[in-house]
Amino acid sequence: MITKIRTLLQTNRKEIIRFLKFAAVGAIGAVVDFGVYNLLLNPFARWMGEGNQVHAMLTGLGLTSDQIIALAPSLASTVSFVLAIISNFIWNRYWTYPDSRSKPLGRQFVQFFVVNVSGIVIRAPLIALTHRPLAGLVERFLPPLAANAARWGKNLALALAVGIVMFWNFFINRYWTYSDVK
Repeated sequence: MITKIRTLLQTNRKEIIRFLKFAAVGAIGAVVDFGVYNLLLNPFARWMGEGNQVHAMLTGLGLTSDQIIALAPSLASTVSFVLAIISNFIWNRYWTYPDSRSKPLGRQFVQFFVVNVSGIVIRAPLIALTHRPLAGLVERFLPPLAANAARWGKNLALALAVGIVMFWNFFINRYWTYSDVK
């Protein structure tokens, strides 16, 4: 068994190194993502709150105040996600896959962007569906953090979504965006 694992690691050493670099880049992207997300949560909640034109427009479309306020984490997440994509593309292009130069920069960025934006299809619903239950778990099992359970729930939901989307991004980007790498 150990021999098989050693052989697998030696055979795929280059891909393992790429994955580790991709994960490190992802960590940088996560800092961008979490930082921007947390900076935007309160301003977006205020911007969408009662008495604002955005709130009035959305209630005119039939949404309730609770539904409108619940959109703030998804909106903040979308903005933070796009900024993380830009950061990750730069790092991956020049550090993880420096030998990927047969594709034009613009085309490669569009491919990278499409793969990552498609991750929102996974990510946004995960955050929307899990932030409240996760906040409930924080309240129940971590009483010292209960005062900030809503924020913890939102951040735990983001962490869950980031973890799932990272694997999607690596494999699709490796075999499509960076398909020119041997």
